[in-house]
Amino acid sequence: MSSPQEFHPPTKLNFSTKLAYGIGELSGSLPSNILVFFFLFFLTDIAGLKPGVAGIIVMTGKIWDAINDPLIGWLSDRTRSRFGRRYPWMILGSIPLGLSCVLLWTISPSDDQTFQIVYYTIIALSFYTAFTAVLLPYSALSAELTPDYNERTNLISFRSAFSIGGSILSLILAELLFSWINNEEKQYLFLGLIAGLIAIVSTYISVIGTYKRYNKIQQNKTKYSWSSSLSIMERISLIFTNFPFICVMIIYLCSWLSVQTIAAILPYFVINCMGLTEGHFTRMALMVQGTALMMMVVWNYLSHRLGKKMIYLMGIPFTIIAELGLFLLQPGQVNLMYIIAIIAGIGIATAYIVPWSMLPDVVDLDQLKTGERREGIFFALVVQLQKIGIALALFLVGRILDSAGYIPKSTGQQPDTALWAIRMIIGPLPITLLIIGLIFAYLYPITKAVHQDILVQIYQQKNQHHS
Repeated sequence: MSSPQEFHPPTKLNFSTKLAYGIGELSGSLPSNILVFFFLFFLTDIAGLKPGVAGIIVMTGKIWDAINDPLIGWLSDRTRSRFGRRYPWMILGSIPLGLSCVLLWTISPSDDQTFQIVYYTIIALSFYTAFTAVLLPYSALSAELTPDYNERTNLISFRSAFSIGGSILSLILAELLFSWINNEEKQYLFLGLIAGLIAIVSTYISVIGTYKRYNKIQQNKTKYSWSSSLSIMERISLIFTNFPFICVMIIYLCSWLSVQTIAAILPYFVINCMGLTEGHFTRMALMVQGTALMMMVVWNYLSHRLGKKMIYLMGIPFTIIAELGLFLLQPGQVNLMYIIAIIAGIGIATAYIVPWSMLPDVVDLDQLKTGERREGIFFALVVQLQKIGIALALFLVGRILDSAGYIPKSTGQQPDTALWAIRMIIGPLPITLLIIGLIFAYLYPITKAVHQDILVQIYQQKNQHHS
């Protein structure tokens, strides 16, 4: 009978594999970050749509994005090819991802509101289909490249570094294009074009750089493969009785609802509440992401010693303090605004690392219960919930601004109701979400020791099944 001390996972990941996996994140981080930071603003202040209408377009795209997650996750779990389960989706999906990324930032040929709604909605649906086809199988790879508890944190740290790096790059590109190109429509078009090209190239780099390691791991697994006798309904019900999985879903949902709601409302806050130019928004966002990128090394180091949930419990309060600071910030306090951005970045780094590094451990627990590897459906369910939440949040942001009397393309003062609405969206709302996430992070039960025991039991199960 094996013991945790006698069970040794396969060889650790080398640097080139982790680097190649991290680069693949650019295929999603660049397109998604320019969407989060600029799309709602683009639709209202460049394309000229009403905030409520723009919110409907964003929500429709996000809802479809959420609907297609389980389908593509399920299909990728069952894909059989010489390149494995995930790579065919990444290879074939990257080209339409790049093309639709460009089209999203193209001004519609007609000024008719109905035509514009149909135009942007169709492109958004196409974009999110391709986005899921690439990013969901890519995400599931993190559970398949290594079973080691700390190595998964290292791997996710590489991914998170490129996620933040992609966000920083998108903001730098925006800053440069906005200063070099006078035509606002062309500014966003070129931004989409560059992001689309990078999405295609980074996907292929990731596929080429990780395939050797993936193939080696899968060959080891086939020696012990076995099938569960559970019915389909039993398999689905087991997922939602997996308490650690519920915790991860809520942690991830609350983290990214908070972060992306702030990202969407931040241009409105900087321009309207602080009375500053767009340049201050991009520089502030760069401060947040730059700090998060530097803190990634610190939190990764602490995670190896304190555990994944502990660094989340330590880091997120920094972001809560920053959100409270933004809520109270007054015009003229520009230096304080940048200090708050740095404080926010300290905590946001843990939101990048922790949920994604926890999820592969949850998949291992599911394998212990069912005898099957279902990375695709697990990652799909988490991302689906997050996307539905963000779609509703962005829709509500648009509706709240509309109801509060926000004036698109205003050259004068916004009404007090609109300014107050912006402050509520950037402060109390995300703070509440992060507090909920902290509660479930505290309740999350899979420590390094627990995970090691799970791996030992899986190893024993496989040996018993084949003995």
